[in-house]
Amino acid sequence: MSQMPKLLITGASGFTGQHACNHFVNAGFAVTAVSRKGFGNGQVETELCDLTNKENVGKLIKKVKPDYLLHLAGQNHVGKSWIDPVSSLEANSMSTLYLIEALRQENPACKVVIVGSALQFDPQNISTLTHPYSLSKTLQVLIAQSWGVLYNMNVVIAKPSNLIGPGISNGVCSIFAKKIVDMEENKAEKVLEVSNLQAKRDFVDVRDAVIAYEILLTQGKPGEIYDIASGHSHSLGEVITGFRNLTTIDFEIKSKKVKDQEEGRVEISAVEIAKLGWKPVRSLKSSLEDILYYYRKNKP
Repeated sequence: MSQMPKLLITGASGFTGQHACNHFVNAGFAVTAVSRKGFGNGQVETELCDLTNKENVGKLIKKVKPDYLLHLAGQNHVGKSWIDPVSSLEANSMSTLYLIEALRQENPACKVVIVGSALQFDPQNISTLTHPYSLSKTLQVLIAQSWGVLYNMNVVIAKPSNLIGPGISNGVCSIFAKKIVDMEENKAEKVLEVSNLQAKRDFVDVRDAVIAYEILLTQGKPGEIYDIASGHSHSLGEVITGFRNLTTIDFEIKSKKVKDQEEGRVEISAVEIAKLGWKPVRSLKSSLEDILYYYRKNKP
């Protein structure tokens, strides 16, 4: 039997999940990857599970008995949360409750990192609530923290900013990159549309974020919320300029010049996790290079 620590990663087939699986295998963990659908990764054990089904989650935890849990799964699209708010609450809030309750009954000593969102709102000020996605992620974190307090669970919260990097993602950098690659192949009009060139984001490479998650799994203080951010905001105009410098084609930019209603201007600081020795090492330029390379090599 392997003596490696057992790590359960939910949402393992997703953008961050695939990077996490690769990272933690290399870091010496015995990884069990959980998703709703099968995916290819010969380095990890895989389990299919609908995390919104309480009974299935209980069976999963009883079978795996993890020493660590990295909870990445969920519904992460603001627009979808407006269309079907209940499913967003189930996917983000209730799945978290089912997981940590199953752990409480099976292995309450398990170290848990719940990945929240920079789009959480302040529950003490309801006017800061902007969309159902924000509600679902805020409730997710409150549930996790509450189980930590009520049942002395070993739960840590990670709150990442905008994650970017190679792989399939619905993030703005990937959207731009896919469109540029289509332009390069003459499959799309050479026009890039953006809602607001001045809108700013704090971008962190997903591979740096995964390193942060490992630090939190091993060193994070139970009950704490750790922001994961670069500490530098970049406008979407700067991102587009970065992509322009990485392609030989020329394209027009069409800006709607409207306020960004979806993500707002959230400023977060990674001071606390920096105390544990983490800092991002990948520049925005290198991340954009890798995103473009990915889509050039992985045609739809």
